[in-house]
Amino acid sequence: MRAIFVDAGEALGQVMRRLRRDSDMPVTVNVQPDVTPEELPALVAGHDIVIIDHTALPTAIAKQIPSLKHVVFLGTGARSYMNPEELQAECGIEVHIIKGYGDTAVAEMAFTLMWIAAKGIARMDREMRAGNWVRTDGVELTGKTVGLLGYGGIAAEMARLCRGAGMKVLAWNRSPKTAEGIEFVSLDRLLAESDLLSVHLLLNDETRGFLSAEKLAQLKPTAMLVNTARGAVVDEDAMIAALREGRLAHAALDVFNIEPLPAGHPLTTLPNVTLSAHSAFRTPEASDNLIEASLNHCRRIAAG
Repeated sequence: MRAIFVDAGEALGQVMRRLRRDSDMPVTVNVQPDVTPEELPALVAGHDIVIIDHTALPTAIAKQIPSLKHVVFLGTGARSYMNPEELQAECGIEVHIIKGYGDTAVAEMAFTLMWIAAKGIARMDREMRAGNWVRTDGVELTGKTVGLLGYGGIAAEMARLCRGAGMKVLAWNRSPKTAEGIEFVSLDRLLAESDLLSVHLLLNDETRGFLSAEKLAQLKPTAMLVNTARGAVVDEDAMIAALREGRLAHAALDVFNIEPLPAGHPLTTLPNVTLSAHSAFRTPEASDNLIEASLNHCRRIAAG
């Protein structure tokens, strides 16, 4: 069997070469980070497994790669790039995802964005670089309520960090859950009481646009929104309108509907928005976890 990492880039390519064992199946590493779907048939031909970080794999394209039997997607958001059910039903291709590899990394980013938003650091930095001495009024987070929209591994890490900072933690999950020190509440109560709302929902057909205009309207006008999950979980137009009209105090975002974020996008023009480039999961520790997990998938597949 043979595998190919089609969109490794230099950084993840180096990690793959370092962690792959001599006893593992051959893995072709393509360090070109941006690959179009149309390039995949030629790249993947003759390989049984494709490892994908961020390249779309339409079912119609997969049908042009008869050797392909498995996709190892680097993360949990495979549905943003392919249709796993169609690939299985129409091509006999099984899609494998990777959970938990970056829970701490992403939670630390959400925690950091929350503090940057609360203290106005990003705006002061921008203004000072432009030669302006602009002081912003910060918000003290000790004693404030953080609401976790969705509760999985990342949210659990976020809860640990927030509790350590003296914050009250509320959570809502689509299925019932319990956790020590966390109060699980109704969605209405979560939205109404959160001083900071941190999004931790997976993206699927049921959660696309979940944080709608109606739900955003339930937040306090002083509330801040942090999203390190998926951009499409939030109604972006409604969020922008709420930010412009003062119905939402601040949004700190690592994920967007369109990535990379286009030049001149409305979010880049708003002073009450903090932006990062979908980088929450990019730490050396998380990258090692991610690539090791992808190799473990390949090892299990090879072992039958």
